[in-house]
Amino acid sequence: MTFQFELINWYRANKRDLPWRHTTDAYTIWLSEIILQQTRVEQGLPYFISFLSNFPTVNDFANATEAKVLKLWQGLGYYSRGRNMHATAQIVMNNYNGVFPTLHDDLIKLKGVGEYTAAAISSFSSGEARAVVDGNVFRVLARFYGIDTPINSPEGKRQFFKLANELLYKEDSALYNQAIMEFGAIQCKPKSPDCGSCPLRINCFAYNNNAVNQLPVKLAKAEKRHRYFNYFICIDDDKILVKERQTRDIWQHLYDFPCIETEMNCTVMDGDFHTAIKNQFGDNAEITFISYKKHLLTHQIIHVQFFGLKNYIFNFSKQKELNWVLLNTLDELPQPNVIRNFIDENFLAQKRPN
Repeated sequence: MTFQFELINWYRANKRDLPWRHTTDAYTIWLSEIILQQTRVEQGLPYFISFLSNFPTVNDFANATEAKVLKLWQGLGYYSRGRNMHATAQIVMNNYNGVFPTLHDDLIKLKGVGEYTAAAISSFSSGEARAVVDGNVFRVLARFYGIDTPINSPEGKRQFFKLANELLYKEDSALYNQAIMEFGAIQCKPKSPDCGSCPLRINCFAYNNNAVNQLPVKLAKAEKRHRYFNYFICIDDDKILVKERQTRDIWQHLYDFPCIETEMNCTVMDGDFHTAIKNQFGDNAEITFISYKKHLLTHQIIHVQFFGLKNYIFNFSKQKELNWVLLNTLDELPQPNVIRNFIDENFLAQKRPN
């Protein structure tokens, strides 16, 4: 038990004071766990506070509109998480009488809740003896025990989950789980870990074999897909044309602008792109380049060009996802970050006092 006790003692002396650690309420813990997926604590904390303020109970969350949920989520990325949270809140109201589940086998049935999240919520809310294995835990175990099986391989996941459950301190699984995750987050960090003050260094394989920077091992990721979005800014007096993105693609139910996707970055006069513009907006359309942005997603790189558009003829009557909205209400719509930043730079900034 030396490994477990060292981690717990370290945690008691070094843990961060985070609001979700002051409760065993499963709903509050669920909020924090979903928000912190693929997100640093420093970035996620303001979102957690905002969501809990807007939706203090699961009933409040269930009764919210999806648009409001996505607007609050704006900037966090992985927008399916926000939609899954909304669906889960409604499932809890309908199937669990509004009482958020606390046991792993119930939690794992909820939308957007995987093995890690179910184990974390059950452990922190009810003390259920489930090992929580996130990226921080993978890293601590790989370095301490010298495991070079790739953590993102099926064999690696089986090996690490088996070890994590063998090591679980069942007398207080919540405390131990918090300890090992926090240790990985601020002591055994991915880069430049503080090995000099590490209480585990004497028995740490990586430290004693100069392998800290080699562990954990990950299989190489597939090359990211490049996509090229060309947005057209159509303004009519105090209104602007926006498009609600549909299913089967990124940014589902978020708002952007009329778009032509191409195979590469294009100028207005490039042959096929020029023809597509004329077909879409008419022969007399006047196009002005505004700006270019590169937007990085987990599996895609989005190259974005913005164009101003005048004297266009645009028949969008058959495209229900396109709508005119007032410029002064544009900020109320949920948008991808790259669109939100463009709006902020080109519209909202003009309204702010010097």
